[in-house]
Amino acid sequence: MNRATILKYVMNCFLLFVLPLVMMVFGNQLPPALLAENFNKGIPPFIEYGEAIFRYAVMALAVFMPMRISTQRQKVGLAIYIMGVILYALSWGPLILFPQSAWSTSWIGFSAMAYTPLIWLIGIGLVGDSFYFPIPYKPWYYILLSMAFVIFHMAHTILVYARTY
Repeated sequence: MNRATILKYVMNCFLLFVLPLVMMVFGNQLPPALLAENFNKGIPPFIEYGEAIFRYAVMALAVFMPMRISTQRQKVGLAIYIMGVILYALSWGPLILFPQSAWSTSWIGFSAMAYTPLIWLIGIGLVGDSFYFPIPYKPWYYILLSMAFVIFHMAHTILVYARTY
């Protein structure tokens, strides 16, 4: 396999997950209810497994989507992705810096980390324009999977909020 072929497969939409995943470094600074050891306690299996299945599906499908920014839709998708990642990062700030604030203790502030990923995931769906396998690409394939993930993630987060506040 030559270098160009390898690069073709390495340059996929999964690269757009790098920034959101790097943010996980700050995960140990979140309020106790959002820490991994507490977040999953008492969550019904239907929600826990649904969330995990759709999370992995969204991430795995991105691996099979080449990343190119050449069409107008892809440029708009990249802009939406960037806005979404910024909003996602901003959703972490109040929870870490001001965990007892009115925003952080409201359901909308507490769960912002769960719903803002939909924005950058929609961006990824618009950046994609094909798969490495022979199925025609439609952005809504990826966006529907992303919406399913966010619905389960929100349900999970709202349950944690309800038992916390």
